[in-house]
Amino acid sequence: MPFGMGFGELVLILVIVLVVFGSTKLPQLGDGLGRAIKNFKRSVGALNEIDVTPRPADKPIEKTAAPGGSPSEPSPKQSSK
Repeated sequence: MPFGMGFGELVLILVIVLVVFGSTKLPQLGDGLGRAIKNFKRSVGALNEIDVTPRPADKPIEKTAAPGGSPSEPSPKQSSK
């Protein structure tokens, strides 16, 4: 057994986990733990590169003029003295 634990110790740990988290949370815990392990394995095996190619759905953000005209024009509220 792992870490020198016997069957009795593992059963005791499982019973404590069941009491602490309840039977309704155990499937969610298992699912989250499985996803975390899978993502960890995927990230360890992946290349150390970042993909910066734009996807077709990505569109550049267009800059629009501020309300009241272009930034070089003074707004009507400003007084020129």
